[in-house]
Amino acid sequence: MDAKHKLIREYAVTTASTHDSQCFEEILDHRNSSKDVYADSAYRSEESDQLLKDLELNNKTHYRSYRNKPLSEHKQQINKARSTIRVRVEHIFGFMQNSMGGKQIRSIGIARARLQLGIRNLTYNLCRYGQLLRIAEAV
Repeated sequence: MDAKHKLIREYAVTTASTHDSQCFEEILDHRNSSKDVYADSAYRSEESDQLLKDLELNNKTHYRSYRNKPLSEHKQQINKARSTIRVRVEHIFGFMQNSMGGKQIRSIGIARARLQLGIRNLTYNLCRYGQLLRIAEAV
């Protein structure tokens, strides 16, 4: 998603059994002018760290704590600063949940699921575009 305008730029559709981190490379937008990649701690791994390094992107993935090994105060502050950007992504999920009937879909076959989510993402972008126009008119 575009952090400035909150528009969906790329998305991937997988089966429910596929973990989000397995399509990390697929959702990276190489046309994005920013070199920063923000993600939650589920995406933090040696493979994703190396991938971002190879692509010369700045890794802004949240740090994660483990049982009996809490995050240091410094890493907690880093995560808090990164959350100010990531919250814009969560706004999209909140809008879909509250105004568009939720995030889950029920379909038979991945092709139908891709179509349904593509239409839902397009609808969100149109709603957001209308809101951006209203904001521009008010200024």
